[in-house]
Amino acid sequence: MNVKERTLEVNGTHIHVVEQGEGPAVLLLHGFPDSWYLWRRQIPALAEAGYRVIAPDQRGFGESDKPVGKSAYLMPALVNDVLAILDELDVKQTHIAAHDWGAIVGWMLAGMYPKRVERLAALSVGHPTKFTEFSINQLEKSWYIFLFQFEDVAEKMLKKNDWALYKQWTRHHEETIKQIKALSRPGALTAGINWYRANMAPETLPSLPLKAPDVKVPTLGIWSDEDAFVTEEQMKRSAEYVTGPWRYEKVENASHWLQLDQPETVNELLIDFFDNR
Repeated sequence: MNVKERTLEVNGTHIHVVEQGEGPAVLLLHGFPDSWYLWRRQIPALAEAGYRVIAPDQRGFGESDKPVGKSAYLMPALVNDVLAILDELDVKQTHIAAHDWGAIVGWMLAGMYPKRVERLAALSVGHPTKFTEFSINQLEKSWYIFLFQFEDVAEKMLKKNDWALYKQWTRHHEETIKQIKALSRPGALTAGINWYRANMAPETLPSLPLKAPDVKVPTLGIWSDEDAFVTEEQMKRSAEYVTGPWRYEKVENASHWLQLDQPETVNELLIDFFDNR
């Protein structure tokens, strides 16, 4: 894949960024436990469709810095990273496609800074207020969030017996071995888990749901029918927190990593949405 790579210094952190194409900007935000490479089947298609595609490794992941301490991963820092990346790349306004934790960052960014976001496509994870209401069905799927709060214990459990629990948790997806290799780097596993510890700490859980701004920009929610981690309800009912145009799409025969399992479908949805057709 013919991409341009660079490292930006934003908020005292070195962030690795991949770019391809020219035209209106599309920012791709990954979540746990991935990197920009999650979007490898979307980047060429979006670039060919006439977009400037920007895909960073968010802090704690991939080739980007992995600051020590969970406070470095509080949501304001994560949102500010994205704003700084856009500023460094001279992008005034962008489309966003975001997945997992990246989706939460995308929702927050679109809600707080609507002038910077033209359109938001949220994959898998719905609006933070709806997601953190934690229905019983969602709680059953979110058990790992509570495991991740146990510092050092969670890391040891995930890595035990050649990452046996982690492999089961990811349902032995095609990305699992790549993810394990990346998470085996010094400090990488703890850095990734710190996204959960910083933003869903035990002392804050009783006060959930998280109160996040409503989103005024056109928004597309995409959920996949074989997602083991998030319910369809939390995505469909995100419409309650979108005051702009809302659209919902379900992708069939796809796991949580729907952009890898059904890339042609996801690409078609994104391009159609960003082209405003």
